[in-house]
Amino acid sequence: MAAAGTCFLPGVSSPLFRREPPQLHGKLNPARTQSMSPRFAMSVDRVPATLVAAEKGNTVELKREEGGAEEIDKRWEEKEEKQRRSGWKEYLEQATDLIVGDGGPPRWFSPLECGSRLDNSPLMLFLPGIDGLGLGLISHHQKLGRIFDLWCLHIPVADRTSFTDLVKLVETTVRSEYQRSPNRPIYLVGESLGGCLALAVAARNGDIDLVLILANPASSFSKSQLQLLIPLLEALPDSFSPALPSILSLTAGDPLRMVLDNFVKGLPLQNTARELIEDFTTFSSSLPVLADILPKETLLWKLKMFKSASDYANSRLYAIKAQTLILCSGNDQLLPSQQEGKKLYKLLPNCQLREFDDSGHFLLLEGSIDLVTILKGASYYRRGKYLDYVSDFIPPTPYEAKEVIQSNSLITAVTSAVMLSTLEDGTIVKGLAGIPSEGPVLFVGYHMLLGLELVPLVSRILLERDILVRGIAHPMIFRKEKNGRLPEVSSFDTFRIMGAVPVAPSNLFKLLSSKSHVLLYPGGMREALHRKGEEYKLFWPEQSEFVRMAARFGAKIVPFGAVGEDDLGEVVFDYDDLMKIPYFKSEIENLTKEAMPLRADASGEVANQQVHLPGILPKVPGRFYYYFGKPIETKGRKQELKDREKSQELYFEVKSEVERCIAYLKEKRESDPYRSILSRLLYQATHGFTSDIPTFEI
Repeated sequence: MAAAGTCFLPGVSSPLFRREPPQLHGKLNPARTQSMSPRFAMSVDRVPATLVAAEKGNTVELKREEGGAEEIDKRWEEKEEKQRRSGWKEYLEQATDLIVGDGGPPRWFSPLECGSRLDNSPLMLFLPGIDGLGLGLISHHQKLGRIFDLWCLHIPVADRTSFTDLVKLVETTVRSEYQRSPNRPIYLVGESLGGCLALAVAARNGDIDLVLILANPASSFSKSQLQLLIPLLEALPDSFSPALPSILSLTAGDPLRMVLDNFVKGLPLQNTARELIEDFTTFSSSLPVLADILPKETLLWKLKMFKSASDYANSRLYAIKAQTLILCSGNDQLLPSQQEGKKLYKLLPNCQLREFDDSGHFLLLEGSIDLVTILKGASYYRRGKYLDYVSDFIPPTPYEAKEVIQSNSLITAVTSAVMLSTLEDGTIVKGLAGIPSEGPVLFVGYHMLLGLELVPLVSRILLERDILVRGIAHPMIFRKEKNGRLPEVSSFDTFRIMGAVPVAPSNLFKLLSSKSHVLLYPGGMREALHRKGEEYKLFWPEQSEFVRMAARFGAKIVPFGAVGEDDLGEVVFDYDDLMKIPYFKSEIENLTKEAMPLRADASGEVANQQVHLPGILPKVPGRFYYYFGKPIETKGRKQELKDREKSQELYFEVKSEVERCIAYLKEKRESDPYRSILSRLLYQATHGFTSDIPTFEI
């Protein structure tokens, strides 16, 4: 039996939708399943996993029987990137099919592109904005469909269901699905008007584990110019229909700015102009479709619903306890979304905010927005009651990894890192051939000033060896008090996309048990924020922290050294200097307290993990050097290393090996003719800027 308010969409022929196969005594009817067309919407009492997605003659086998896993992944990536770039075009094409013969009450559908998904994937309900079609996530269907059970709410153009009845419809579905899977969170993605709907449902269902994703919620309607349209529309004759084109004209974007943005990103202007022409051609040819989506009567009804929805949601904000992520646009011409986002961020207790300064009202249809990437960066994807940074982690796609690496291309180019590794026979080689391919592997090394070595290290290992290194990071990267002074957690979204986890024994345990490659800095913040004259000095705990954990899972320990920070800058005003000034002393104490102090029970310098920013005098950039020592095998030594003395012995061996790697690099870099950025630029000017720059002889 279908949930209340759900039904089939009759007469729809679109590659966007699928329908549930007819059932016979609770089981699928094979004969009917084989003969039915996949081009229909469906009742979403339950959504079966799709094994084959057919679209316009292009069949993608998710069972990966042909072409191999890498081939399928590449095809998926190409298709996702193409679809993400053409959100508006896809929206308009599918809207044309959807509104033909559209009628009946509001109901749910599941997009055809949503194929096989992860086990125990949470339910995601998309609640549409002013258009009501439910196509707002069309650019994201494929990626969302891999990790969510995605349902979209469709409200027909002629439907006049009140806001409170829509709340009850969504609430009925939420409660029904909660009873089916009480340990699984339910995501409500609300766009504009749908944002108010999500807030209302959350306020009424505080006992259910809900995660709200609000894109430019319409709770700010009372402060927008849209409310002035209501008396204007009421006064206009019925034959006049301004419809959606008038609204979209405010959000179509600035063509010149789009060209300049793409030029800065390095895209050919010819391609950019061609894409713009295609976009405007699609847009102009689809104006009749837009007029059909929001004729005058429907637009007037929706605007009045905006007012009632906004009032309803705002009057119940106090009751909302759900985990919430607000996505707000800085260039929204319909609603004051950025101000509203900041207001909701302050009022809602469990809330994060992401701002998109150059985006318009229809945020989720813009090519630069990837909802799955945003959820990963904010650590908002979970399949249980609590987030598990290991089992809930979704590795970055090749496109995501490329974007993260390119965002840090400046430091990569400036430092031109030299990487050395050690083979099993002890031979030192240029490159990363000595790094073990199979996990678990534990990289243990020195933390440079401000952690500058992280980006080149993680990027090169991923690019050259296709190995994702999971970093053990400080908790301040994952949490921040709302009125605190620490950096916004959004500053570290790329860290979380690339797999960083908060420092905790349980997380190290889970990573090693899952055979991951893990990056650990025993010196932590004390090394990364060292004092004057402490370059390359290790500040490790006196007692072993990782040896027995590594031995438990037979992990290979790879000690490494990294040098080059002293060729970028010099600490001239350190912690000791700052603490002599009362203002800075108070600031440091408050920041340290806010950042959740680590190793409070430890002794020695490693316990001195005060949060501060030293004064650094920049230098003409030099070069970074990395040396990965010979992997130390712990497999088969579990019992031996249970002995404290034996584990401590190995701990000191790892520490001395890190120090040896640092000393080796400091000595060898003196003979590098391309240590200075000036000599490297000269070399690239004569050999090409994509050429590899030589270094010292091993």
